[in-house]
Amino acid sequence: MTLKPFLAALLLSTPAAAQEFQTRAGSAIVIDHNTGQVLLSKNAQVPLPPASMSKLMTLNMAFEALEDGRLTMETELPVSDHAASFGGSTMFLDPRDRVTVEDLIRGIVVLSGNDATVVIAEALSPDGTEAGFADMMSERARELGMENSAFRNASGWPAPGHVMSMEDLAILAERLITEFPQYYPYFAETEFAFDGRSPANRFNRNPILRLDIGADGLKTGHTQEAGYGLVGSAVDGDRRVTFVISGIESEAVRAEESERIVNWAFRQFAEEQLFDDETATMHADVFMGEAPTVALEPAEELTVLLPTTGRQPLAGEISYDGPINAPIEAGQQIATLTLSHPGMEPWSVPLVAAEDVPRAGPLRRIQIAGGTVAGRLLDEVMARIEGEPETTATEEAPAEG
Repeated sequence: MTLKPFLAALLLSTPAAAQEFQTRAGSAIVIDHNTGQVLLSKNAQVPLPPASMSKLMTLNMAFEALEDGRLTMETELPVSDHAASFGGSTMFLDPRDRVTVEDLIRGIVVLSGNDATVVIAEALSPDGTEAGFADMMSERARELGMENSAFRNASGWPAPGHVMSMEDLAILAERLITEFPQYYPYFAETEFAFDGRSPANRFNRNPILRLDIGADGLKTGHTQEAGYGLVGSAVDGDRRVTFVISGIESEAVRAEESERIVNWAFRQFAEEQLFDDETATMHADVFMGEAPTVALEPAEELTVLLPTTGRQPLAGEISYDGPINAPIEAGQQIATLTLSHPGMEPWSVPLVAAEDVPRAGPLRRIQIAGGTVAGRLLDEVMARIEGEPETTATEEAPAEG
């Protein structure tokens, strides 16, 4: 692995780090949706009881089933005795009900219905049981890169070994927003009066939906063991931030902390485009090419999020396995640029070749071999071929001693 320090001060003068945000959450993560940058991370990889926030994984499984045709929104599903037995947050279903998938989704999102979650789980489970569905959830989580998640049930009901990290919940939230935009509007619904049952229970518990801060999702969670938590997302102009908090002491503090995080993320950071003035160049070494190096550029327009106050240079490091064997085609991924800034998590972007570098011809390859007698002789021959001045008859020969 070749590492090259890269002084990003050559790129632009960047704002200094915002003062580190002090959150009252026991664990937290804040992500800028457009750039993927982590703005805040606190115990974010620690597996913890997620409470009802783990219902987002059940919803992911339901959305995938809708996309591949295993379910439709109009599909009616039966309610088992097991599903109807749950307390806590429910849709107040009973075994005589047959409920459409759309109503169940709204019951999970808006009402946090444990019963609705189990109905979906049993319908999609390979063996028809909630436990079988939980195993499916765990396997799918690993496929999605959620390394610190394990499920024992579909709803987040307290159970030994049922855990998720805040980072995994953020991965899941970003997936729901990006991959399922047709279903995401359900997360912004503030109430759902299913069949007129329990009117007092029709309101969404997500406190930030009513704060006029651009919030449009996603899910609350609370158990005695986990405390109060929230997976939230909000939009301001062209920007979106997604955050997860857990271990909050009360509903009131959860609402306060969520609003603080959203305001901080939108007000203390701004987008900057890098490499737009072409003043900085990056290169990787080339082996057996017509040129000894190849110019590098980001794979796509590179926009980063940076603090808005002060001035401090952005640092970076280019890494690649090199030298790169020729031939090289423009657009070929060559390296990774890892950028860092005080007070922020490092983030990486792919770099591609900005130009073609053909493989060297036979004579040039001998030259590149370097250090050999053949290479040195060829250097002399090539110098003559390329126009080294010759001695003429008019020049005086050196005197003999």
